[in-house]
Amino acid sequence: MQKKLFVGGLPYSTQQEEVKDLFAQYGEVTSATIVRDRFTNQSRGFGFVEMATEEAAADAIKNLNGTDLGGRKIVVNESRPQEKKAFVNDGARAPRGNQRREQRYR
Repeated sequence: MQKKLFVGGLPYSTQQEEVKDLFAQYGEVTSATIVRDRFTNQSRGFGFVEMATEEAAADAIKNLNGTDLGGRKIVVNESRPQEKKAFVNDGARAPRGNQRREQRYR
């Protein structure tokens, strides 16, 4: 079964192929992605790697977490699912649209 890993602390100049080659030493890499800013297309300093097996993923975590890559210490962890962010108007933001009208006529 495939296992997705989080890779943080990457130098901004790191390319996807470099990350893929680094992780390929520990098993088959299904995919490697570096997250980029949508406006500037600059790396955000983290990414995700999918390993073909859980054993390869565990081996990569054990051997690569805390190692140096391009002068920066990288963090390698098992990826967690993205949390849904609920919209809450706690008074910090101005109400929008219909909310503003409802407040006015209470």
